[in-house]
Amino acid sequence: MKLSKSIYAGCVTAILLSSMTACNKLDEYNPSGATADAAWSTPQGFVTLVNAAYNEQRNWYGKEDGIFMGESGTDLWYNRETNGYARQLTQYDGLTPLQGNPNRNTWEYLWRGVNLCNAGIGRINEAGFSDANEKNRREGELRFLRAFYYWHIVETWGGVMLRTEETREPELTATRSSVDDFYKLIISDLEFAAANLPTQAFWGNEYSRASNKSALGFLARAYLSRAYYSLAAGNTTEANGFFTKAKDVAKDVINRKGELGVDLWSNPADLWNPANNKRNKEALYTISISTNPGINIEDNANRVFMTFQSPYTGSNRPGLVNSLAYGYDNERRLMPTLSLLNYFDETKDARYAASFQEVWIANAPQNFTWTAADVTRLSKNASITGQVMVSGRDTALLITKKVVPNKDRKPYIVVDRNDMYDARGAIKTGTRDFVTLKKFMDPFRSDPVSKVGTRDIIVMRLAEMYLIAAEAEFQLDNPQGAADMLNVLRTRAALPGKVADMQVTAANVTNGGIDFILEERARELCGEYIRWFDLKRTKYENNGEAFKTFITTRNPNITLVEGFHRLRPIKQEEINALLNGQEFGQNPGYN
Repeated sequence: MKLSKSIYAGCVTAILLSSMTACNKLDEYNPSGATADAAWSTPQGFVTLVNAAYNEQRNWYGKEDGIFMGESGTDLWYNRETNGYARQLTQYDGLTPLQGNPNRNTWEYLWRGVNLCNAGIGRINEAGFSDANEKNRREGELRFLRAFYYWHIVETWGGVMLRTEETREPELTATRSSVDDFYKLIISDLEFAAANLPTQAFWGNEYSRASNKSALGFLARAYLSRAYYSLAAGNTTEANGFFTKAKDVAKDVINRKGELGVDLWSNPADLWNPANNKRNKEALYTISISTNPGINIEDNANRVFMTFQSPYTGSNRPGLVNSLAYGYDNERRLMPTLSLLNYFDETKDARYAASFQEVWIANAPQNFTWTAADVTRLSKNASITGQVMVSGRDTALLITKKVVPNKDRKPYIVVDRNDMYDARGAIKTGTRDFVTLKKFMDPFRSDPVSKVGTRDIIVMRLAEMYLIAAEAEFQLDNPQGAADMLNVLRTRAALPGKVADMQVTAANVTNGGIDFILEERARELCGEYIRWFDLKRTKYENNGEAFKTFITTRNPNITLVEGFHRLRPIKQEEINALLNGQEFGQNPGYN
């Protein structure tokens, strides 16, 4: 489904604690100034409300906002050039109720989405549906989206207010709900959605609408997330019940993959090949982006292709110019930690080469000849003077996690691990170069310096079901079951002749513990909006001290993280707008 930016619907007011309004851009139907009651009283008009409910997810996925909320501040990433961009989230420096975008922005986006879902669920019986199946499908979409938004809310800010009815006027008081109550609603909504949504194929060209595989995938994730709250409370029996449900639903998706219309790619390179992005067969849920920017809901619908891009152009990069294939390098934000790079054994695991770029082949219009002046300027050995770098054939730039001896004698620019990281694994101050995450590269943009992305965003994919099942099996004291699930992905990831070397055993799982699972999740899912939630979920011990220790040990540039950072602060303006703001209270650690 692609939302058009040409038609406006009416505003839904008072979505947040304060008197915020939200206008939503829709397609298919123009109310022409009619009230929401009239506009949404027919099946045709009601679809515009359903469409609008999808909109707010686009403020998280495809944007820096979602990447910083879901990936930064973990063991995997840090600011490029060790700068201070969004340092409140990347470094936990100054994260307060009054500072720290995009944390403060995303609060608003998600609540707008919740209110639209509540509006639709509350009005659907008056929308004039004569076909019960169509009515249930539309309600299934809304319930899926409400669960989607509420999962992000409760995992980010904890037990805040839980609303199931449309907010039409400013609400000046609010009551916190328990995390358990949030998950009861999330699970109930996803169960309804799974029972009533069709297969993706049913939607035809609107393939990014929620489908039964989307609902089941998120249901497995919800059960897994919920289990840890019981584990933290010491209720092992209850936790095991949720772990069992997470395992069962994840395996159900795997076992029914043919029926659901989803499958693993045979290798990681095919998975991330830009040519396979649209209608990607591994996706459980997708946010679609048109290759025609003029019909997207906004001009910059997907900007993530720039986020992890190392610089490759400039006077110290002979033989290289901007290209669609190599990306746009002027709005880079995050670079990988040494820990992330070291999680991969690239001698047997194809996921490293499929996920990261270390080599740039010369692409300038003319060949480059090393002159004596260039040798001196770029600190090269005089022996390469006169050597020719042939465009389209020869290496121009190598940025690698390995140590490269005799770098000055290479007839190309070399940046190795010792240039980027110190002996502790910390990123050196001001480091400009880094290994590029290339999962989201977008060669189909209009020109090499365009910031307008065209690729769909895969929010959840089938590989996560194997990882969820493995984690649940581990927590249920079945390490062999966990190893079996991991080995499916590791077999897919194995380089030719390395399948046996990639297999893990029950003993590996037992000895490695939850960190073993987390490292496998990093290898499979790095950059995919989920790492912060993984650590928040699993590193709950000692009031979050385990969260702090895991991050600081593996990302030594982060020194200010504390256990309470497993929740983010609520916008102070929202609390100030409440008559019972003091009673409602800020999240612990942020007062």
